[in-house]
Formats: sequence, structure tokens, C-alpha cells
Amino acid sequence: MAIDLEAEHLDTGLPILFTGMGKVNAAVAVAAALSAASRPREIINLGTAGALRAGLSGTHEIGTVVQHDFDEDTLFRLTGVLSSPPLTVGPDTALTLATGDSFIADDAVRARLAEHAALVDMEGYAIAAAAHAAAVPVRLIKHVSDEAGAGADRTWRESVADCSRALGAWLARQAA
Repeated sequence: MAIDLEAEHLDTGLPILFTGMGKVNAAVAVAAALSAASRPREIINLGTAGALRAGLSGTHEIGTVVQHDFDEDTLFRLTGVLSSPPLTVGPDTALTLATGDSFIADDAVRARLAEHAALVDMEGYAIAAAAHAAAVPVRLIKHVSDEAGAGADRTWRESVADCSRALGAWLARQAA
């Protein structure tokens, strides 16, 4: 999880790694955890995400994760190398998550991102990339916290406690 507010209502004996916000912080934290002597056998990234499409709510397992702020097309044209391809992290029928270091609060940006993804966050791709590089299974579980645009009903700060409760309930169901 990015920060402790997202874990406030988790009741688990599992270790929780707080990565910090953003792709660099997440990648560094997960890579360090994967290089530790007590390396995890699986990573489950629980966290909040903004909905890019109207009416999307609840807790979702991610199927594919992409970076929305990495110019893959231009870099591929220049180099012929795919540096940041989409990563499969769950079922084919699951939602696509777009990860970037920008908090999306602009309706035009939201609409552009909605063409390729259903949800947006700030850490998912980095966590999945670090896990894939270490050949460790990873699952991304995101609870919708807001509508990722200027017209959001509630801000992330107002909804994070409810999101934490929902993520805790999801985790408890997995343990049962």
C-alpha cells in the first residue's frame, strides 16, 4: 500500500509494506522487499484508484496495468524497443489500470485515459513491474475512491477510510 491511511482498517497478520506515493517510491520499496532474505512468495497490492468511467465503484482485481505518463509510442519509434509494455496481472476479463505520477483531477485528461483504462492510480505499474522482474506473482486490488476528475462526488481524502474498510473486507474474504 502507498500510505498508512489506506491500511487503517486492515485487520491482518500479514506484513504490510508502505511504498510511498508514486512510481519511483513504489518500485524502490518493492525491489528492496524482493531482495530481502525473507522474500515474499506473492505480492498483493491493495490500494485506492480513481474511476475513469462513470458509474464504476467498488473493489476490483486488475487484469492489465499500463503507464499513462510514459511515451511508449515515441520511444518505440526512436529505438525499436518496448520499454514499458502493458503488464498482465490478473484475469483477461478484469479491468485495465493506468498508472502515472499525476493525480488525475482534470476532466479532459480523465476522458483521454478512459479510452484505454477503467481505473487510474499512482503505484500499480511500478509494483507489477518489480514483481515481474523478480518472477514473483502479483495481484493488484483497487477500490474506487473517486471519479478522477473535477466533478468527483468525494475527494480521495474524504473516501480513504471507507476504501480501507472495503479493502480490509476483501482481504478477510481471501483469508477465509
